[in-house]
Amino acid sequence: MDLKKLKFLLKNGEGTKVDFKFKIDLLTESGRKELAKDVCSIANSKGGRGYLIIGVEDKTRNIIGIENMDYTEEQIQQIVSSRCDPPVPIDIETVTHENKKLLIINIYDGPQKPYQSRDNGAFYIRRGSTTDIMRKQELVSAFQNNLSLNIEACPIVKTDINHLDLKMVDKYFYNQGIIVNDSNRLKLMENASIITQDKESNDYLITLGGLLVFCKINNVYIPHNMIKIVNSNSGHSKFITGDLLTMLNLTEKYFLEEFPKRYPVNALFEVVKNAVLFRDYAIFNREIEVIIRYSRIYIIIPGAFSKFSEGNYFLQGKRNMWIYEKLLTLDEEKKLYNTGNNIFHIKKPFMGKGKVIFVNSIRENCLKVILPGISRFPE
Repeated sequence: MDLKKLKFLLKNGEGTKVDFKFKIDLLTESGRKELAKDVCSIANSKGGRGYLIIGVEDKTRNIIGIENMDYTEEQIQQIVSSRCDPPVPIDIETVTHENKKLLIINIYDGPQKPYQSRDNGAFYIRRGSTTDIMRKQELVSAFQNNLSLNIEACPIVKTDINHLDLKMVDKYFYNQGIIVNDSNRLKLMENASIITQDKESNDYLITLGGLLVFCKINNVYIPHNMIKIVNSNSGHSKFITGDLLTMLNLTEKYFLEEFPKRYPVNALFEVVKNAVLFRDYAIFNREIEVIIRYSRIYIIIPGAFSKFSEGNYFLQGKRNMWIYEKLLTLDEEKKLYNTGNNIFHIKKPFMGKGKVIFVNSIRENCLKVILPGISRFPE
């Protein structure tokens, strides 16, 4: 933000899209809740981009500054992404004014309204300079104006559409029977929610789904998209990143190289495919983990499921249907053909070798799949 814009905001005072804070408290639960509430309320209010300016007294507008700031940009991003549903797109910067440093949280006018507080389920909005709960008609209007509510369509700030793999994008549309050229590609990507246009700057941003499926360096923007493999047997760890199909291919290759031939790698890989397709990508501080021990294999999938039992189908239809459709269209080798139908069939290859255990932990907000280790499959 340039100094001219900042002076304009300070002069006009608080309103539906601007809130001043003397400081924010991220050390207490109440302070973290308050920050998420403030961000949600500004994001839900009409008027374009919003601003939460830290280091200013809200009533007097006196510039206090944040010289003793005891929090980081990563902490703020994590609180917003984990406590706002869907995560509100924000950008954080510092600006010096009157020889004092101010922290500015830029709150983008995203296409995913209304935003809900995960802490209490409330939908907040700004009424003038105060925060209130959205009324029924306001909620109805917000839902009607944004019918495609899915996290994959959330824009990721500071992204550059030049980082998209356009060959993969074109392949997706070609497999859908759509011919792509330089004149229609941008509009097709926008219509498919691979990119979205920021209403204030008119710049194009890549969506979360666009990054996951069509960007090979997406970990630059979303570092939680990785498969972390901890191999206690070899003493090595491996971090697999990239677009989702590349990650799956690299993971399968690793399993085939590291596991004994008698081990049912296909069953292990089936769990990882489900993890990549149906994990909760709104959890920005956790990655998929595969922990390989001699006696047990643990696969930890971020995001618990509200319904999970062997009598029901597994995850298909629960999350990430945008991602699921894109990957099925791109998957010419048909590796994902039956993924998501019923994960419990992976028990069959392990019969007589040990239990396959599923732990759907609401408290830890993850699904754990525990498989027998390689000790059960001697050469």
